[in-house]
Amino acid sequence: MDAMKAVVYEGKGGPEVIVTRELPMPVCTPDSLLVKVHASALNRGDVLQREGEYDIPAGQSTIPGIEIAGTVEAWGENVRGFTEGQRVYGVVEGGGFAEFCLLDRGMANLIPETIGFEEAAATAESFLTCNETLFELGGLAPGDHVLIHAGASAIGTTAMRMTLHAGARPICTVGSPRKAEALHAFGASAVIEYKTQDFLAEVLRLTGGEGVPLVLDFVGGAYLERNLRALRLGGCLVVAGLLDGLSAEIDLLLVVERRLRIKGSSLRLRPMREKREVNKRFRSRWIEPLERGEIRPVIYATHPIAEVAQAQHLMESHQNIGKIVIAVRDANGRMLL
Repeated sequence: MDAMKAVVYEGKGGPEVIVTRELPMPVCTPDSLLVKVHASALNRGDVLQREGEYDIPAGQSTIPGIEIAGTVEAWGENVRGFTEGQRVYGVVEGGGFAEFCLLDRGMANLIPETIGFEEAAATAESFLTCNETLFELGGLAPGDHVLIHAGASAIGTTAMRMTLHAGARPICTVGSPRKAEALHAFGASAVIEYKTQDFLAEVLRLTGGEGVPLVLDFVGGAYLERNLRALRLGGCLVVAGLLDGLSAEIDLLLVVERRLRIKGSSLRLRPMREKREVNKRFRSRWIEPLERGEIRPVIYATHPIAEVAQAQHLMESHQNIGKIVIAVRDANGRMLL
């Protein structure tokens, strides 16, 4: 059986558990493509997996990396419409930090000619997540305000740019003046430095006391009460991350009286048939704007795959503004591991 190089975690802990190993090449299932990976990107789940705080769903790859961009090598018997060497990108069920990876046929997107591998890899997961949370779950409409927490993160910057593209008004929270300055430069309607400002008071001030129709939250329990109080009558809180607390007390009277809605979102835990629908919704709304260059992911840094430990340290330091990309191959297609 052919072998490939891959980044894996041997045990749980710090960067010392990150190693490179030769592993068997993935074998196409009937519904998958075998992709030669050129780029991947770092996600919070990759760090949590290394620390032993994230359990990989049954049947998915334990190799980190959940988004890839590369070229088609082979495909299964149920796959149609792809050719060898075609440039594709998409969200995968693990396995992205490797020479080759399987990509489900319903999750595979063609890379526009105007976009490179690294930019495509940075687009895959964040664009699916933000389209689903802002529009499918949150019902964001032109002219709406939306409160976006962790505004300088990869998801936060994508959500901000999608909001602006849709003609809505993002209010973002960040943890430093440096990040606030960057988001203002990207066009954010308002930026709140949560360490020195009360985000609830600022939201109410910016909306004339009415509140926002939508809050997109990645923080979790620590923000729950203030998030609910930041919503206007009939507003919606979408929880897409739990960085700072898995539980919190809730004022149900507030929810009932103001007819509030609370929704949760997770992509990796969903069955593949639902993931394909999420990807289909992303394509229908964003492929053309991406092709025309109207919207792009924010890339903060690119690290070769041999420097995954350094890339994770950067993420853990909370210094990044936008996506951290992992380059798996150089411009000539040579492996960087």
